Amino acid sequence: CSCGRGLEFKTSTHLKSVRPSLTPHPLDPQYQEKKIYPKQRIKRKTRHSKSHPQTARKLSPKPSASVCENRCSSTVMDCVGSRKRSSGIDIDIIENLSLLDDYEEHDRHQLPTKAPNNISSNNNNPNNNNNNSNNGTISPAASSVHELLECPVCTNSMYPPIHQCHNGHTLCSSCKSRVHNKCPTCRQELGDIRCLALEKVAESLELPCKHYNLGCPEIFPYYSKLKHEALCSFRPYNCPYAGSECSVAGDIQSLVAHLRDDHKVDMHTGCTFNHRYVKSNPREVENATWMLTVFHCFGQYFCLHFEAFQLGMAPVYMAFLRFMGDDNEAKNFSYSLEVGANGRKMIWQGVPRSIRDSHRKVRESHDGLIIQRNMALFFSGGDRKELKLRVTGRIWKEQ
Repeated sequence: CSCGRGLEFKTSTHLKSVRPSLTPHPLDPQYQEKKIYPKQRIKRKTRHSKSHPQTARKLSPKPSASVCENRCSSTVMDCVGSRKRSSGIDIDIIENLSLLDDYEEHDRHQLPTKAPNNISSNNNNPNNNNNNSNNGTISPAASSVHELLECPVCTNSMYPPIHQCHNGHTLCSSCKSRVHNKCPTCRQELGDIRCLALEKVAESLELPCKHYNLGCPEIFPYYSKLKHEALCSFRPYNCPYAGSECSVAGDIQSLVAHLRDDHKVDMHTGCTFNHRYVKSNPREVENATWMLTVFHCFGQYFCLHFEAFQLGMAPVYMAFLRFMGDDNEAKNFSYSLEVGANGRKMIWQGVPRSIRDSHRKVRESHDGLIIQRNMALFFSGGDRKELKLRVTGRIWKEQ
């Protein structure tokens, strides 16, 4: 019809709309068998119908004269006639509607459909593996191998030499002596058997850093991962309190709460400080004395240490500042320490050390204000029977 959108007419048998012929799917069994298209079979029926007018009249429904459903100016009768003249196919094409329905149903099942979003994204994104690694996800195969590389005694990852018993149970070399050369799984003698196959498999394994849940996005070969994790900038911080061997580790906020609640450390806000140290007997320093104060300024936390310890044959007093963060951030700040009395003064200026460096490492490097005992007694004044030191200082941020 003139609208170009097909036609619809009513018959006494209530037939549905005439649809254009569909090209059969090449895999259709009827196509494979007869090697012809439905349109060709329709033409044969058309020639047969023209040679037998009575058959054609019996098969052809009489359309009713109504307006086209698309509301064009033609009637259904005109549309049918137009279709007959343009295609050259007799109206008995309606006989093959059931066949066309079969082909349409077959095409609906055979034609490829659009892939789901998650599948298409995996196929089209060449960096998909890297994205998974950055998210800390491990493939099931890598996860299974990683579980095999876990020592059953210490639960740490095993590195060469990996030992195994006669039954194939493995454990790390450091735990072999702890179990007295007995397999912890089957209690059999371990001997000196190495699991070379597992060591070789580990070479091809890539895993994310164990601190990925703290923000580390990196992945490494299995044997390089351990070295990175020891220096990873996302690893937890150790407790900076030096008065005891504290094993607590965590992020900065948790350590600040730990120092305040568990170690009863004084907390101050501001970038200046005034520290006073008094000792009744300045000659007794057999047991080192540690004092710690936490300052909060510039949105960061700093630890001020003041210690008395034996250096050689004489006791000394030392004050230094540590930054609660990484070393690259600590370099953005500077601080000064000052001690004096009776017209004399000692000033120290430097960069705070990161708490990544152990307390002992900072102290042994003498990176801070060091006061010899004789000078400390001179600053104390009086009869020198009591040590009185006042240490002042400030923190500033480098531009």
